Amino acid sequence: MSVSQRRTHLIGRLRHRKTREREGLVLAEGIRAVGEALKAGAEPEFAVVSPRLETLAWGTDLLATLRERVGDIERVGDAELDALADTERPQGVLVVFRQPSRSDASVVTGGRCLVLDAVQDPGNVGTLVRAATAFRVDGVVALDGTADPWGPKAVRASAGMVFRTPVLQAGAEAALELLALAGIPVLVAEASGTDVAALPFQASWALAVGNEGAGVREAFRSVARRSVRIPMPGPAESLNAGVAGAILLYALTREVRGER
Repeated sequence: MSVSQRRTHLIGRLRHRKTREREGLVLAEGIRAVGEALKAGAEPEFAVVSPRLETLAWGTDLLATLRERVGDIERVGDAELDALADTERPQGVLVVFRQPSRSDASVVTGGRCLVLDAVQDPGNVGTLVRAATAFRVDGVVALDGTADPWGPKAVRASAGMVFRTPVLQAGAEAALELLALAGIPVLVAEASGTDVAALPFQASWALAVGNEGAGVREAFRSVARRSVRIPMPGPAESLNAGVAGAILLYALTREVRGER
């Protein structure tokens, strides 16, 4: 069987942000990303699978789940799926999902959120969304200039966790207004800040992480209650945004886990 030309074109177009936003669709590839999306209750449009899926760990289980959850599954050869996939080593499955709709309030309901300020690498964006989910952060705000959290590379880097955590894409002014209305203080990741391990416990916060070059924009720095840093005794000058943000989230949620 061969994927229709219409769907082949759609899958290709979903690699572009404008198409994703217009269609309200998300492309997920790989066993983990697709599996997590299904566990999170994401609504599948259709799936494309190849024989390779059943040769990989958990592939048979995922295929069984797809048969239960997805009414429209197209089976193709490995070579055809490889041509459709965006990964170097496709795992024999890709699924087009409806992008989950979230209210602005859902991002800040619990009082702890992560703000991505012009984090341009989709791998870092996905890593930070995954970390936010791992440490039970209530939501993620992706400011203008940030790579699309729903892009295929970001979805893969998040291991599908982007379907589990509320993600809001917003301009800086709108995001600051939302945080102010919710009474959530802003923390800024900055090399000159306070050692995050010494920070007194805060029940709510919005941690703003910028890119390695420019850092966090002035609009957020000017309203921040405090800036925080990761002490690094080694010779490295900096960490990439994904690693730094994950460490900061771990430190900020220690009390929640009863470790302090």
